[in-house]
Amino acid sequence: MSLINVLHMNEGEGDSSYANNCFLQEHAIKRTLPFLKHAIKSMANHDVFFNNGCFVVADLGCSSSINTLLVASNIIDIVHDECQENNRKTPQFQVCLNDLLGNDFNTLFKLLPNFYECLRDKGENIGPCFMSAVPGSFYNRLFPDKSLHLVHSSYSVQWFSQVPQGLEGNKSNIYISKTSPPSVFQAYKKQFRSDFTKFLQLRYEEMVRGGHMVLTLPGRRKVDPTTDDCWSLWDLLTKSLLELLKEDLVRESDINSFNLPFYLPCEDELRNIIQDDVLFVLDDMNVFEVNWDPQDTDHTNMNGLIKGGDHNGHVKNTAKVIRAITEPLLASHFGASIVDLMFKKYEKHVADHLAIKKTRQFTIVISLTKK
Repeated sequence: MSLINVLHMNEGEGDSSYANNCFLQEHAIKRTLPFLKHAIKSMANHDVFFNNGCFVVADLGCSSSINTLLVASNIIDIVHDECQENNRKTPQFQVCLNDLLGNDFNTLFKLLPNFYECLRDKGENIGPCFMSAVPGSFYNRLFPDKSLHLVHSSYSVQWFSQVPQGLEGNKSNIYISKTSPPSVFQAYKKQFRSDFTKFLQLRYEEMVRGGHMVLTLPGRRKVDPTTDDCWSLWDLLTKSLLELLKEDLVRESDINSFNLPFYLPCEDELRNIIQDDVLFVLDDMNVFEVNWDPQDTDHTNMNGLIKGGDHNGHVKNTAKVIRAITEPLLASHFGASIVDLMFKKYEKHVADHLAIKKTRQFTIVISLTKK
């Protein structure tokens, strides 16, 4: 499976589209705003961008929703505030929106007129802002040497450049599970280290000295890769596929040959890779948790959801989020005809799980400075 051609979020603006099911990512962007403020303030304090006519930002794995422009708007506001505090002129902005070739850039472009209108409403002292699309893998070079001041990426760098080698023993699983042999975990871990190291090395070449990078990615709180926070969602998807197998709607060989191409690291893994690579200073690393349904604002109760209207809504929202980010991969491998039924089954498994325990998504935020 060539990931560069099939790895993208659900297109369009329909009920199952990423554009309408990106609440989790929106929540993460809001939670990481203090990290962006700190990074930009640090660059201002070290005069990284004041003498430049243009502040250049890259949003890597930008996808195709209003969240992308929310990030750009936040960055512009923070830079402007820093310039005001230091009695300096606000620079022009170049925002480079990057994702793979299958990304729905057209949906993103349709949001730009409103973005520019909101930018004009901020006053004459802000802007102009030049937006550009940069299609391609961030595991390749994307920008000229020393051209970027700030790199941002949210819920993207967990995705691999390729499916790991050596997963033949991961029978009847589509990710690391409690029944996976140790070799499967090692294969995933090795692929993540390779990809994340390459990601850092490439960005080092593209960023100015003293430039900052803020990365947000899903992870796990414990060393054990089969902890509930990073395994359950995908185990429930596996169960849905195995039910389709019993109904002769998918083939066992297709399940055995399919493995999700991402990895949820723990904090120590990330810290070790960054320190071993010695290209960036790790300024900060923090974590937060969000309910599977990010619209569920009850962050104290860990018991099962009470059945009823709210329970059904949380279940549906959770299933829609997972469908929005996995449907293109699943449809490419198993065929589009089984997707609706598979997610009906998945919704039922999510309901059963959440009736017992409210599991949360563990998220890691990293702030880095180029040496």
